[in-house]
Amino acid sequence: MTIESLATRPRSVAEAVAQATSHPNFDALVATICALRMPDGCPWDREQTHQSIAHNMIEEAYEAVDAIEKRDAGHLREELGDVLLQVVLQSQIATDEGLFTIDDVCADVNDKMIRRHPHVFGGESAANSADVKALWEDVKAQEAAGAGAEAPGLLDGVPSGFPALMQAQKISKKAAKAGFEWDTLDDIWAKVAEEMAELQAAYAAAPKSPKGAIVPEENPAAAEAVELELGDVLFTLVNVARRMGVNAEGALRATCVKFRERWAFIEGAAAGMGRAVEELGTDELNQLWDMAKHLG
Repeated sequence: MTIESLATRPRSVAEAVAQATSHPNFDALVATICALRMPDGCPWDREQTHQSIAHNMIEEAYEAVDAIEKRDAGHLREELGDVLLQVVLQSQIATDEGLFTIDDVCADVNDKMIRRHPHVFGGESAANSADVKALWEDVKAQEAAGAGAEAPGLLDGVPSGFPALMQAQKISKKAAKAGFEWDTLDDIWAKVAEEMAELQAAYAAAPKSPKGAIVPEENPAAAEAVELELGDVLFTLVNVARRMGVNAEGALRATCVKFRERWAFIEGAAAGMGRAVEELGTDELNQLWDMAKHLG
């Protein structure tokens, strides 16, 4: 679909299904990647395996999210292309190994989307997002039962490769849904206080440098205890976020963005004074930080 055709895009499910069109640019991309993997194509592309470029999938996805958060449509268009490139290249590697093709990938996900939206493509009904989520989970359970697969562990569906905050929130959500949950938010805050006390005790017992950094070489077990206790504090705070209905990963990302903006202000102010940030004293840095906060 080109920019020019957006004005005539479908206005209903029936129209969308009836107006299904070919996507020549997608086919051209698939052909290009196939050519790059040919014996007379690109040496680098021919050498790649699923494993060798797996990290690229994560990096490109993060760059796309960054463009989304910056509301940069032009950059998002580029980054979505890079994400799609990873999908097509991984699929071509699988094709070369005789495993599956990009057409199989598209067919599988299309079938899944139709199955998991019976309120759109079937006879079910859903009045709101909660109903949709319930239907989605029901269909997933039916799919697993139909495949005859062993019932997965509760947390098996949470990829260990997720960012830690995202992983923690998904893990805690699943555990809470199974009944492993505090009665009130106040109970979770009490747990935060308990974990903080344990972290402080572990830190007090660990060997430290003059500046307060843990020295693992002197007592590895004590250093590990501090790390584990800090992890417990963070995990419990993620439960606070979940109970509040806040996305912990998104909240921390927003804070990182805010910090970047304020730090950029400090750097600009320092440059305006003809000085480097490193030359500013603590009081000066704090004053500039407060100015940045005041300015938004």
